[in-house]
Amino acid sequence: MKKVELHQHVDGSIPVDMTWRLMKKHRLHPVATKREMERLLVLQEGEEGALLRYLDKFHYPQWITQFYENIARVVVAIVEEAHQNNVTLLELRYAPIIHTYAGLTLRQTISAVLTGMNRAKKKYPIEMGLIVIAMRQQGPHIARILARQAVSEAQHFHERTGVIGFDVAGAERGNPARLFKESFEIARVGKLGLTIHAGEDEGPEAIWEAVDVLGVHRIGHGCSAVKDKSLLRRLAKDKVLVECCFTSNYQTGAVAFGAPHPILTFLEYGIPVAICTDNTTVSNTSQNKENQKLSQWLSKEQLLTIHEQARGFSFIRPERRMNLRPINPKLADNRRGK
Repeated sequence: MKKVELHQHVDGSIPVDMTWRLMKKHRLHPVATKREMERLLVLQEGEEGALLRYLDKFHYPQWITQFYENIARVVVAIVEEAHQNNVTLLELRYAPIIHTYAGLTLRQTISAVLTGMNRAKKKYPIEMGLIVIAMRQQGPHIARILARQAVSEAQHFHERTGVIGFDVAGAERGNPARLFKESFEIARVGKLGLTIHAGEDEGPEAIWEAVDVLGVHRIGHGCSAVKDKSLLRRLAKDKVLVECCFTSNYQTGAVAFGAPHPILTFLEYGIPVAICTDNTTVSNTSQNKENQKLSQWLSKEQLLTIHEQARGFSFIRPERRMNLRPINPKLADNRRGK
């Protein structure tokens, strides 16, 4: 099955082997064995259900992604894993500012990811693009700086792979979307696609604000939208795609264990969705695993249609973006109990 990946973070997707090798190379490994290192990088049994425990897994990869060549190398490794899962369109996202602590500039950190992507494109037949992330907790001023830097490296200024989108992620509580209106306007004028992490750790009001104030094209996670039928109808009407991350949503507590995943409700309302991994290493997942889990409720044909339509919502080559009608599959009667 050809797959489309629209929501995957670089930091949380670096293969354990790659992280271990680079840590040993720089003599930075905090533990003696790769097995111990894996426990620090991958969410373990008993750690699920809390966003902070999930985010703790992102500390160690940053030790090695402060160097240009390391960033490029890990991106190639991530693309290789995506290719092994038959991903044919890949959007990676990345927060440049948290990779500048050892002296790299913002432009260099973005360029390092693009270098890795362009190297990987010589090996693997995958369409690729980069989404630049600003972190909520660092405030609107930093977000504006990042938006301008993202525009300066935009794909339409490059003959090869470039920046295709702008995102805001991080702690939702206390950092409402409206504070980042100016940075999103910069990105919009710069012809970047707009997405935002919303409704993962806050209620539907956070998604309303992202749609009405920021005018985003896509929503990352968006789990709390199921609490507001008016919002569901709005997302369907305006064809705002939701980047659904099945495994990580249960791991972070965005969806309660035993509750049906919101992707089923989104499909019922005709909201366009994408099947995404979020962080393949932290969540110990892959595109194949995510589709396998969803196959409990969706047929192969429905999964194929989701990927086909998600391709039309990609920020890569927006001139080729299609206005596709979201599917509304007939779900199994027992889906609510899954």
